[in-house]
Amino acid sequence: MSDSRLSLLTFNCWGLKYVSKHRKERVVAIAEALATSEHDVITLQELWVFADFEYVRDAVFKKLPYSKFFYSGALGAGLVIFSRFPIVAATIHPYSLNGSPIDVAAGDWFVGKAAASIVFAHPLLGQVQVYNTHLFAKGGDEGAEYQKAHRLVNAWEFAKLARQSAELGRYVIAAGDFNSVPPSLPMSIIRDHAGLTDAWVTTHPNAPDPSPSSPPTPLDAIRIHGVTADSPLNSYSAGKPLEPLARKFQGKRLDYVFYRPPASHPADPRKPVLRPIGTRVVLTERVPGYDFSFSDHFGLEATFTIDMPEGSEDLGPSALRRDSLSLPSAGKPQPPVSSQDISPDSITQTLLSLTSRYRYAQAQGRTQLTIFAVCIAFLLAIIIGSAWFPRSWINPIFMVVTVALAWLATTMLYIGFVYGNWEVNALTNIIEELELYRGALEEQRRTQGSRSS
Repeated sequence: MSDSRLSLLTFNCWGLKYVSKHRKERVVAIAEALATSEHDVITLQELWVFADFEYVRDAVFKKLPYSKFFYSGALGAGLVIFSRFPIVAATIHPYSLNGSPIDVAAGDWFVGKAAASIVFAHPLLGQVQVYNTHLFAKGGDEGAEYQKAHRLVNAWEFAKLARQSAELGRYVIAAGDFNSVPPSLPMSIIRDHAGLTDAWVTTHPNAPDPSPSSPPTPLDAIRIHGVTADSPLNSYSAGKPLEPLARKFQGKRLDYVFYRPPASHPADPRKPVLRPIGTRVVLTERVPGYDFSFSDHFGLEATFTIDMPEGSEDLGPSALRRDSLSLPSAGKPQPPVSSQDISPDSITQTLLSLTSRYRYAQAQGRTQLTIFAVCIAFLLAIIIGSAWFPRSWINPIFMVVTVALAWLATTMLYIGFVYGNWEVNALTNIIEELELYRGALEEQRRTQGSRSS
């Protein structure tokens, strides 16, 4: 492997124990496929079971000897990163909002969706921070505004993390399952506020926009538009009812690889340039020997080249690696906003979703606490009335009813009061933060306008 090239693969493994179909067979096949690949970094999502991680780790160890399995929530984040380069730091940031604990079927709250990252020292680039994330799933890109709020919170928190990493002088690569299509608001926030560039768009600049009346073939959707989920060619999504946008593109592009250089002030013309030269969707075939796919997603591969600017040969190898040997605790002071950033209109649209969710959360909390009060009233009635029960055979029935009411009351108190206030407070923090940032953006634009006039 050449140090002037950097290859990365991201893949959602769909490896939830007892739930994901054919998990053991697929994990074995995934491990074999990764072991024969030539990647410098691999980011995996939904690899929940630690034994599955160990199996994959052992399979790829000769080529990717460094790895990190990240923990979050009650069931684990499902995020894993493998690296050819020594890992010098690792961290995980659980998102402040990840659905509700009462939504057991979705499960996002229990697994603690998060942004995980490693830092490694590259021989030419110096410090590189690789992010691996899996954003909140439920809600979709269509539907009520309040359903989109948690994913928007994830996107804003992720964008801040990636931006801060660049301000520390690191190259940033961000990959994972973002559960959002390219034109959606969460992706706009991530691209614009973090200053991240989509490697697929860079390497496929002339992809035509299909029309609903003339959608691409499923194969072209993968090859040209980068579809990684809900493809008719995937055994787990074939025949699945699709949203209008998914029908237009014969699936969805939910998996991404982003990149950006360090935020140098002023820009250093001698810094190496990280440039994507190829991206492609992989693991689209069936598992060898079986009639099912590797996962309900396809993988995404991105290859970068590292262009050394003129004059860099005069610095010598030691100068090129100087920054890779130490981890800064804080970056240089940066301006609060930059010339290229999220637009005030995008912030306003985000605030509409968040305030809608705020009102919805308050209403839900009141409803759940009302149910709690009603349950308590029924329990008191049963306790008082038990002295006049005419027949002993009715006691077991009332015992079961009492236990059910007590369970429901406890659950509603926890969800309505503890989680309800948790969600409202988290939304309040993000809303106030975005309002302050929008004000700073608008003030900066007014100042720039007055100077130019």
